[in-house]
Amino acid sequence: MTVPLVLLLIGALTAATAPRLLSRATWPDREPVLALWVWQCVVAAVLLCCALAMALCASAAWTAVRWHLFAPAPRGVVEAYALTAYGPWAKVVAAVLFGGGAWTVAMLTREVRAARAERRRRRGELRGRAPLLPGEGGHAESGHRLVILEGERPDAWWLPGPRPRLVVTTAALRRLDGRQLDALLAHEQGHARARHDWLRHCAHALAAGFPQVPVFAGFAGQVHRLVELAADDAASRRFGRLTTALALVGLNEDRGVFGPCPTALAQLPGRVDRLLDPAPRLPRAHRIRVSALALLLPAVPLLVTVSPALRALS
Repeated sequence: MTVPLVLLLIGALTAATAPRLLSRATWPDREPVLALWVWQCVVAAVLLCCALAMALCASAAWTAVRWHLFAPAPRGVVEAYALTAYGPWAKVVAAVLFGGGAWTVAMLTREVRAARAERRRRRGELRGRAPLLPGEGGHAESGHRLVILEGERPDAWWLPGPRPRLVVTTAALRRLDGRQLDALLAHEQGHARARHDWLRHCAHALAAGFPQVPVFAGFAGQVHRLVELAADDAASRRFGRLTTALALVGLNEDRGVFGPCPTALAQLPGRVDRLLDPAPRLPRAHRIRVSALALLLPAVPLLVTVSPALRALS
């Protein structure tokens, strides 16, 4: 049972130490896209360790699973794993890990259903507030990607789905100029292109299902801030940092965001300061090294798992 124990040890160490290292690092604010990539690799490594350990323990505990998993492998490869020597604990470990996997799927399913229900509700409200005018053809769901609502409060949001659209109030149109609106649209399109909504759903589902696991709680705590910074960068690359910062200020200055009392949007002053006084990006060579090292994290459990087979075949 050496390989499953090594996999579980690697997964536990990664889940415990990676969030601390990332929370102490200063570079994620400078490279939010890279930070999101590192977080995803860390989470994938932890999940992969658990999945591979479960597969090996289940193969040791049940012959049917072993036959399906090792059917194309030579006899020497199966013997290299010494599955028959795992002992009775293999069933317990496999059952616990299977339960964790089933719970993860249940949490993801619940998150997806809740997101779809919320999206249907918001689209229903949108149809009620912006009905088709006489003479307009088609259905509200097949309209333009930009929807303008009458409203006294400046607001704008991206409504994801099969036909995503940007919703803007008339107060926002009066307050923002053309380039600021374009920057706002680019910000929201950055979210849509990178599928940030799915990233948030996965992070929240894992954190809700396993609140005591540091890596899942850390990922959920950081993903919202990082996706906003990444979308800010996407907008600033096209329309400039000053224009993007002015768009954020104009859209949120009446909400008490920039006052002394903290609000739910208290991260906005930091985002504006970051746009107006940007820190230099990491050198390209440094970004490549960090990306490669992050990719090695999920590769380690794979190498540990196949190492007995490689030794048997060599």
